[in-house]
Parts: sequence; structure tokens; C-alpha cells
Amino acid sequence: MAKVAFIGLGVMGYPMAGHLKVKGGHDVTVYNRTFAKAEQWVAAFGGRAERTPAAAAAGAGFVFTCVGNDDDLRSVTTAKDGALEGMAAGAILIDNTTASAEVARELEAAARAKGCGFVDAPVSGGQAGAENGALTVMCGGEEATFETARPVIDAYARMVGLMGPAGSGQLTKMINQVCIAGLVQGLAEGIHFGKQAGLDIEKVIEVISKGAAGSWQMENRHKTMNAGKYDFGFAVDWMRKDLDIVLSEARRNGAKLPVTALVDQFYGDIQAMGGKRWDTSSLLARLERK
Repeated sequence: MAKVAFIGLGVMGYPMAGHLKVKGGHDVTVYNRTFAKAEQWVAAFGGRAERTPAAAAAGAGFVFTCVGNDDDLRSVTTAKDGALEGMAAGAILIDNTTASAEVARELEAAARAKGCGFVDAPVSGGQAGAENGALTVMCGGEEATFETARPVIDAYARMVGLMGPAGSGQLTKMINQVCIAGLVQGLAEGIHFGKQAGLDIEKVIEVISKGAAGSWQMENRHKTMNAGKYDFGFAVDWMRKDLDIVLSEARRNGAKLPVTALVDQFYGDIQAMGGKRWDTSSLLARLERK
């Protein structure tokens, strides 16, 4: 059992922190910007809630963060009353936010200055993966720090891998989002084409999903896409935030991402249609609009 702090109880962080408490058996203290949410978590899982990230992190051997973006991350880590203010030498900061590689390197330097370790550890698997404790975790950091943190991360993961030095986890998550964007657009076009051709989409997917075209998106999203249901899942707003990070990094490193840039624009169309909180599979709605 370890003493753990978890900062950020959104749709991902809330169940992840729960797995650390229940499955991992750790002593968990939580912080959330809306304190009522932290109190709700304590009522459901036990543990404690604190009113600042620094207070939550005090005495913890492992401090997890899972917030919205780079600025949110800085506000709960390096700002006044941030987690690093409360962390003691030897503790490890593990960031599950999908953020930039730049901020990951920033935090690694800030943690090192405090005598602490750092792992950037963005996740993939969505809300369902968080709730089921079956997330894929892509990590960046020093190998010794990663190996110390890995048994704790395992509480909410089915796959954990070290990709390289600080920032490498975030870069790997960017690749993950690039691949998803292209896959979902291809699936949307395939279903749209099949409908226009008068085919039974369920029969089509039953066959092609067993071949080279098969994917997680096809298996898990084709039914709801075919039914025009998008009020769940990974929101378009979140995907656009992620793709903005990807495209900014590509401008820095010279990578050419024409399909990703195009799909990002398509998601902008979905936002304009009122689908900001729709699942990313809503790309089909754009093709079907009258």
C-alpha cells in the first residue's frame, strides 16, 4: 500500500482514483477544483479530500494529475498551492493529462529541482476504459522512476509502457490520436457509402470487421453510428484540443499530417452543427447532414 494523491476528478480521473483506492488498496487523498466532487468521491470510495493540490500531495509517495490542458496542469502543479509545493523529495509526480510534450519536460525539470521524480503518462481507452480499469498508459521519464511508479499505475491499466525520456508519453499519445482521427473518418465514409448503396450495414460490418479493415472503432462504434447516436463517449471538443496539440507539435518537428489537419477541420464542422459534446464517431453526422 502506498500513500497516493489524485488531482482532477473528471470523467477519467474519478474512476481512475477509485481503482487506486479499491483495486490497488492505496491510501488515497483527492483534490478537485469543485470540492463537492471530491466529497462525492470520498463518500463513494473512502479516503480523504483536501482543498488545495499542495495539501492533497503532502506526504504522498505518488501524486497523480488528470486535468484539462497545459494551463490547467501548471495551475495544479507548479503554481502557488500546487502539488509540487506539497511534495517531499523522493515522491513521484505522474501526469495522466493529455498535454504537450513541452509541458511534460517543464514538469520533469520542476520535479527534479524538488528532488522528485516525474512520469508523463497520458492514457487511451476513454471513459469505459477508465471505469473498467483497462486503460493503455504511454509513459515518458527515467526508467528507474517508471519502474517504481508502474506497480501503482497498474491499478487502472491493462497496458503500461515506457516510450522514452520525459515528453515521450505525450508524443506517443499524439500518434494515438492521429491514428484514431483517420480511422474514424474512414469508418464514417464507409458506413455513409454503404447506406447510399442500399446495403445492410450490420451485415457489411459483420464481414469486413473480420478482415484487414477491422478496428476497435469499427467493433465499438459502428452500431451507434449506424443509428445516429452520438450523445456519449469521447467528446469532439476534447478531440479538437488533442489534435491542436498534435498539429502544433508537427509544425515544430516538420511532420506532414494532411489527413489529420483535414479531419480536425471536419470536427470543427461538427462543433458548428452543435456537436461539441458528441462522441468523435459523429464524423458520420457531417456526411449525412442535409
